[in-house]
Amino acid sequence: MDRTDPTTPKSVNARECQIDPVALGTFVDTLVQQHVRTNHAVLIALSEGFIATMLVLARRAGIELTWPPDDAPDPRTIADIQVPSAAADSTTGARARWDRLRDTSRTLSTRMAR
Repeated sequence: MDRTDPTTPKSVNARECQIDPVALGTFVDTLVQQHVRTNHAVLIALSEGFIATMLVLARRAGIELTWPPDDAPDPRTIADIQVPSAAADSTTGARARWDRLRDTSRTLSTRMAR
């Protein structure tokens, strides 16, 4: 780990580190935007739990999140190359993913240590 790199987490103790809230907010926003814009079923399945966890951490850091963002695209306008699946091709896919992320992050929040 490069301690001179400003993006390297600074150790507080063995179980905590300091993270720049602005950088975390940008990271979480980017994750969510990519998640909502893709229709790739495998990517959606693999990223959902991680993104929900990051949403909990962002909220705890005081980062303001909006549901859904004003510029959320129509999921039918952006397509990855893959074999189509019912979950990825739904016309309400982006909104359904937003709702699932919100619900999952709320559940996780009650189960994650503070």
